[in-house]
Amino acid sequence: MPTDLMLSVAAENLQAKLKQTAEEQRRVSLIQPFHIWISGALSPVCHVLIPKLLSAEVFPGVSLISLHLLDLDGTEEGLQDLRMETQDLALISPQVTVHTNVEQAFRHADVVLLLDDGPADGESDPEEDRRTSVKKISERYREYGRLIDSRARREVKVMVSGDSFVNLRCSLLVDSACSIESRQFIAMATQLENEAKAIIAKQLNVRASGIYVTDVIVWGNISGIFYIDVQMAKVFNYDGAVKGPPFFWQPVLKVLHDRRASLTPLAQTCSRDVTADSCGVGALPRRSEETRLVGDKLKERIQLSLDELLQVTQTPRREKNPEIILSLQQTRT
Repeated sequence: MPTDLMLSVAAENLQAKLKQTAEEQRRVSLIQPFHIWISGALSPVCHVLIPKLLSAEVFPGVSLISLHLLDLDGTEEGLQDLRMETQDLALISPQVTVHTNVEQAFRHADVVLLLDDGPADGESDPEEDRRTSVKKISERYREYGRLIDSRARREVKVMVSGDSFVNLRCSLLVDSACSIESRQFIAMATQLENEAKAIIAKQLNVRASGIYVTDVIVWGNISGIFYIDVQMAKVFNYDGAVKGPPFFWQPVLKVLHDRRASLTPLAQTCSRDVTADSCGVGALPRRSEETRLVGDKLKERIQLSLDELLQVTQTPRREKNPEIILSLQQTRT
């Protein structure tokens, strides 16, 4: 092939490649990525959480996910390792960024997952250290709330998870993010929910892991007064008189023949005194000022007493079952 012809073919191929690249970039620019921010990204739970977030079942209508990993107490190296692991193992190729400061935090956020929990101290947990931990968490979450209010999308969904200060952290976010509706914030009491599910699964002889027991709800403050509600709880794959396919479920209260005897271990386990020694985190005493503040805010937002809740959820011509919702008030010895 003559040299002139080869140069002509090369130039034509280059022009075609440039046009193809420009068209691909234009199509990508038309796609609005779905921004997910994870705070406390170096938490061990992220190794299980991130693959589920990137699966098609969680966000089925999203074509492009932009995942942002934020950890103010972590290192750049640790976040970069998590980023490479996410990109290598994800079924879909997401855009992943890492952040060790709040300079770009929560920008254009559609979903925010906050995993910053209270610092785990040693065996001794004096009151002064506890107050310092509360002050640090309060300052951080007030700043988070202001950043979410100014940078995130108006329809953002915010989830707070952890083992301590959950209500306090969520309440600070709601107060700081004034322009975002409070119903878009949710607090999850992960530890108590998992303990309750495990005890119910043991009573029903099903696996505690997976989705065999679902819809166990914790109302209130896990560091103070809370209720474990099994009114809507479901059990899957229960080996009873009626069996069905894997998606078939039955109400937990229907298959529990002796409810009071079955739910007593649940009350005894979950109503233990929550201190730093027992749960391994800096938990507040029930009578502390911060916990009372959260309790007051919770009462204002829920506007339902235990009696009212029972009246709403009970079925017609059925007496109240006080064991359905367990009132657990933790006290300090």
